[in-house]
Amino acid sequence: MRIFGWVVLFAVSCAAQTIQIVTPSSSQVVQRGVSGKADIVVSGTAVDAEGRAVEARLLRGIVPVFGFTTKKYGTVEGGRFNFTLGGIPSGGPYRLEVKLAGTKVDSAIDPLFVGDVWILAGQSNMEGVGNLVNVHPPEDKVRMFDMVQETWQIAKEPLHNLPGSVDSVHWRVNAQKEPERLTGEKLIDFNANRKKGAGLGLPFAAAYEKAADVPVGLIPCAHGGTSMDQWDPAKFDRNNPGTSLYGSMIRRVQAASGGKVKGVLWYQGESDANPKAAPIFRDKFQGFIAKVREDLAQPDLPFYFVQIGRHVNDQNQDPWNQVQEIQRQLGTTIPNAAVFAAIDSDLDDQIHVSTTDLKRLGENMAKFAAGKAKRGPTLVSALVDGSTIRVTYSDVNGKLTTKDRLSGFSLHAATGEEIPAIYKEQIDANGSSVILHFGGKLPEGAVLHYGAGKNPYCNLRDEMGFGAPVFGPLPLKQQ
Repeated sequence: MRIFGWVVLFAVSCAAQTIQIVTPSSSQVVQRGVSGKADIVVSGTAVDAEGRAVEARLLRGIVPVFGFTTKKYGTVEGGRFNFTLGGIPSGGPYRLEVKLAGTKVDSAIDPLFVGDVWILAGQSNMEGVGNLVNVHPPEDKVRMFDMVQETWQIAKEPLHNLPGSVDSVHWRVNAQKEPERLTGEKLIDFNANRKKGAGLGLPFAAAYEKAADVPVGLIPCAHGGTSMDQWDPAKFDRNNPGTSLYGSMIRRVQAASGGKVKGVLWYQGESDANPKAAPIFRDKFQGFIAKVREDLAQPDLPFYFVQIGRHVNDQNQDPWNQVQEIQRQLGTTIPNAAVFAAIDSDLDDQIHVSTTDLKRLGENMAKFAAGKAKRGPTLVSALVDGSTIRVTYSDVNGKLTTKDRLSGFSLHAATGEEIPAIYKEQIDANGSSVILHFGGKLPEGAVLHYGAGKNPYCNLRDEMGFGAPVFGPLPLKQQ
């Protein structure tokens, strides 16, 4: 009997190694459909099991999910199995168990989630260059598809790890002026000595998980200092996708979620705020958004982006404001797109938004994305009435507000010079407009700006903390 018992144990041990699940992955967030449910493709390999039935069940904790108790879903063919679990409700963590009929559990995936997956892309302010101090802590239902191992895991700051990335487009240039991936001790040292890396992605995901009441998956794809030309979809080599930023992003989305995502969070434009790139920024950005939607086969894919904020230097300010104005306009004219202001944010260096305000930005974008807030102050018009100008906004959450004396508006001549005429800026009692009082007579062709220059002081927000975007030059009309 003792020998027989060992034989039984040996047989069970061998059986436990028969099946291997390939998809989905542990910690994965599977994108839900419009119904709030997801169809999960389960695939894997099976040894010495040709023609045998494959069974599966789904549990939440130790309790089987209703409708997903143990039953047959397919058979082993050619050493592989493939079937779909349809209509899994949003939520988790789930435990997926797969086995051959008549055996104990062979393989399991735990945890598994159904929720919303978001792409993080753009340049440094999306990559995250906030100080790694008082960062948002990890949360169980917020996961990320990391850049180094390319596995799903719990999301934690910093989300991006460019030197250790699988894709060569993100690698640093070594002493031989060749791209080189950091591995081993070099990567360990890099990670241990990082002082910056906080972004808006994790605060967004944490706030969105609570507002939408679904798990959230993040796919980090941003790269600091990059221009729209570097993100050009035309540089996507499908045979070597990791050699371009766009190709790397599309490849990672396919690897992480099969190409199914909820939307894109984008923060970029600083590198295009120069005399050469700014005039063509509109066409490049519009074309980029259209191509992302085409390649992911989601023509209505939400695309939410941040308007570039402040830059403390003495370089030409005109292209900076030009890019800001293009972003503001596209945020209201592109369907399922929205722009969010960063001009009122504190900085952690001369150009990068502070960790504290990245949290605010991420949380505000999450509230909007989850349908719990309007997009924030959106310019409607600026009308002159005697010696005042009424600037009207829509999509205000509550009322317009400011912590101290309102600042940020300025009048300019048609040639660009500032006209020192505004002596009072105040929020109207209706809470959705600003009244600007000016002295003297405005010259022909005078225009209005909010946030002119590269480092203005702007402090107009609504009661939920959404800032008013930079605008201008805006032609003035009579009441």
